[in-house]
Amino acid sequence: MATSGLPGHIDPFATGIWDASRNCGDKRLQAFLPNAGRHYAEERNYDLGPGDRSNVSTLSPWIRHRLVTEAEVVRAVLDIHSYRSAEKFIQEVLWRTYWKGWLELRPAVWDDYRMAVDRWHRELAGDDVLRNRFCKATEGQTGIDCFDAWAAELVEHGYLHNHARMWFASIWIFTLKLPWELGADFFLRFLLDGDPASNTLSWRWVAGIQTPGKTYLARPDNIAKFTVGRWKTTDQLATEAAPVAGLAPPQPIALPSPARLDPSLSTGLLVTDEDCHPESLDIPRNIIRSVTGLVCRRDRSPLAAGELPMAFANSAVTDAVDRAGAWFDCPSIALPEGDAASALMDWVRGHGLRQVVTAYAPVGPTQQRLRQLEIRLAAAGISMVFVQRPWDRVFWPHAVRGFFPFKDRIQGLLGELSLLGS
Repeated sequence: MATSGLPGHIDPFATGIWDASRNCGDKRLQAFLPNAGRHYAEERNYDLGPGDRSNVSTLSPWIRHRLVTEAEVVRAVLDIHSYRSAEKFIQEVLWRTYWKGWLELRPAVWDDYRMAVDRWHRELAGDDVLRNRFCKATEGQTGIDCFDAWAAELVEHGYLHNHARMWFASIWIFTLKLPWELGADFFLRFLLDGDPASNTLSWRWVAGIQTPGKTYLARPDNIAKFTVGRWKTTDQLATEAAPVAGLAPPQPIALPSPARLDPSLSTGLLVTDEDCHPESLDIPRNIIRSVTGLVCRRDRSPLAAGELPMAFANSAVTDAVDRAGAWFDCPSIALPEGDAASALMDWVRGHGLRQVVTAYAPVGPTQQRLRQLEIRLAAAGISMVFVQRPWDRVFWPHAVRGFFPFKDRIQGLLGELSLLGS
């Protein structure tokens, strides 16, 4: 297999040189665009290792935090490629959107997952055998060379190729016989691009819960082929993948109605690590009195988040708050670590705010934190308004079934968003 590197390509996950800024994300997008068509479709499944990511975009951390938005990524791709030639890449961007919409329609799945994570961590505290197996897996000491390398790569670089994530999850569940929820929690703690929906539901899919009865089995020949012979496991991997027991997906619920801003109220903008491009939100520029930022990364697990994803999220919010302050021509300040609710109230009172606006956060810990803050603000007579992006409003309602029916609608929905061009 031959690959061609991106022009000026530097892999931040191999070198440690990464920059959680919109400017860096935009540069990475521009560098990748020539390869977003046929090259990506042919080469994307190969995991060439942390020293070579030239066959994929590595844009996911920037897209996940919306330092660059899905809409502008797709628009840029379609400016130089036809929809047909770039379809595979566009579908990969839309997988993340699909998972978010699916979970937004079924929030109880997230609640069940979080309760299971808490339960399994209590089990770990009292079960020496389980804890030892868990620690060997997360520390890369299982004796399965490829798996151990991926565990180390995840912690060291904050990133794994998508194919490696599938293999890793399959080995975790079916070979090591560990609870899938603990594996999903491990990923969410250390992935730079980890988000509640795509991470949780992808692990459920590998386990055979998301699509009932359909599991994903990591096979030695597949691993050898798509790592170009770097890993050649023999008889160490499970040869069968019986579905894990789990509750059937619930029926979808109604999505929330669009929010309405009151332009007559003194308003502050709250930026979170879920959406770090506030300039493109539908918010009048003349009503914002002050901007502040909140990072909820620590809420994602009972255990500590990895150093890299924490630093990335903090830097992303700082970058967004600074840009928003310039865009809305108002003071900007980051909320201090600690009691975010008290700091938010101090910010609101200090600027005489009567309304706080923030980008709508999908199901997950950030949404839970914002709902708590909303209650506290309401008690003080201050409203909180959640602004949803047109991208989410258009795509999420179609995540009612599997991805393939959703996929069939992508081109038409992009047209609805005026992203297909003339």
